[in-house]
Amino acid sequence: MPQNTPAAVLFHYKSKVYLLAPGSPMRLIWSTLLIFGLIAALSLPVFAQEITGRVVGVSDGDTITVLSQKQLIKVRLSKVDAPEKRQAFGQRAKQFTSSLSYNKVVTLKEHGKDRYGRVLADVLLPDGRSLNRELVRNGFAWWYTRYAPNDTELDQLQLQAREKKEGLWLDTNPVPPWEFRKQRKEKR
Repeated sequence: MPQNTPAAVLFHYKSKVYLLAPGSPMRLIWSTLLIFGLIAALSLPVFAQEITGRVVGVSDGDTITVLSQKQLIKVRLSKVDAPEKRQAFGQRAKQFTSSLSYNKVVTLKEHGKDRYGRVLADVLLPDGRSLNRELVRNGFAWWYTRYAPNDTELDQLQLQAREKKEGLWLDTNPVPPWEFRKQRKEKR
């Protein structure tokens, strides 16, 4: 009996069992598919990738532009929603974001892209604070519960800002940006 004979492989597919004997065409096909699958999986970008770059633009309270390795990256701050530019506190939210981040080197913890192709990210400031969380803490953004329903820290930061009447919470009846956008859309 030869010592190094490759063993047959049992393979389950759609409730059937297949015996893939050494040297059989089916074993070759499945081995090739497995190898190509592994190569494809390894070539995918790493989830929650970190990118470092300088903030070169602030569009509004929750959207910045970062220059990283000679490439401009439009970034939408994840888990928060700042007032729109034409909404109460919209300009102040933009100014707050600018004051903390403009011309500073930040680290992006990427979470994918939004429907407009912007990178969704937590933005870490040079001192390690999260720009996203600072916006909520200071009352210049809402915790976006639709996209971060279990973020208890953002929940607490928003409650504290509301109790202290920070930023937009000075308003007696602040309108969340998603409702503001919906109202504007209905008027068109």
